[in-house]
This record gives sequence, structure tokens and C-alpha cells, in this order.
Amino acid sequence: MLWIIITLLVIITDQLTKYIVVKNIEPSDMIPVIDKFFYLTLHRNPGGAWGIFQNNSTIFLILIPVIAIFVLITIIRNNDRFLRVVLALILGGAIGNYIDRIAGGKVIDFLLFYIGSYPFPIFNVADIAVTCGTILLAVYVLFIYKEPEKKEQGEEQNEE
Repeated sequence: MLWIIITLLVIITDQLTKYIVVKNIEPSDMIPVIDKFFYLTLHRNPGGAWGIFQNNSTIFLILIPVIAIFVLITIIRNNDRFLRVVLALILGGAIGNYIDRIAGGKVIDFLLFYIGSYPFPIFNVADIAVTCGTILLAVYVLFIYKEPEKKEQGEEQNEE
């Protein structure tokens, strides 16, 4: 049941960090952690990653539970520990941001990085979990997962 613990840790860490930010940072604040590179700020995102689907959270309110159910079924039906951990990261992140959408209609983001003069889109702990989970899922699909071997048709007839 490691996947349950990971999912819950992602949700709790995400919601706790967002609570701390909302209670301590004003929307106009940019608190330098590493000057000219990393800041804490408060941003309420009505859309998805990189601001897609701005002010159309209905899509997310419908889509996220459907995806979460699919991920949950996949976790339960699969015995591969690595895959379960990876999907738990994605599930925890999706639920963390979904809680924000239900509670306030917008996702709370607060981590801001500058790459040179370019401000990378502001994100949160749930986004980190989803991104890491997605990268690890790609690694799993490309390098770890093996299709079950199919029996030759002649072998199947011999067994009957």
C-alpha cells in the first residue's frame, strides 16, 4: 500500500504548502529565495499548466475525476511497484490541484523561477508531483515495461 502513502503525502504536502503561502504572502509579493532566480509568490491560476484553458475550470472539474479514476483502477489492477509509485505521484498531484479548484475555483501556485530574464510559469508541489510522475511514466513505458509474451498459434493448438 505504498502507493496510498505516496498519494496522501503529495496531497498533504501540497495543501500544507499552499496554506502557508496563502496565510503569509500577498498576491503582489515576490519573496526572493535566490535573488534573480527563485522567488516565492502567490498566484491563483484559473487555467491549467502554462495558463491553458484560462477561466474554463469546468473542463478540469469534469476531466480530473475521470482521469483520477482511470489512474486508480490502473494502480489497483497492476502489481508493478514502480508503476504504482509513479501513478501515485500523478494521482496525488491531480487531487491536490483538484481540491483547489473545488475550494476556490483556481489553483494556488507559488514557486517562481527565472531562467535568465524569462519567468518560468509559476507552479506548486502538486505540479511537481504530476511532472515527475509523468517523466517517470515515460521512462517506464520506454525502458522498463515489457509486453507479455504471446504464445504461438501452433503452441496453443498443441496444448488443447
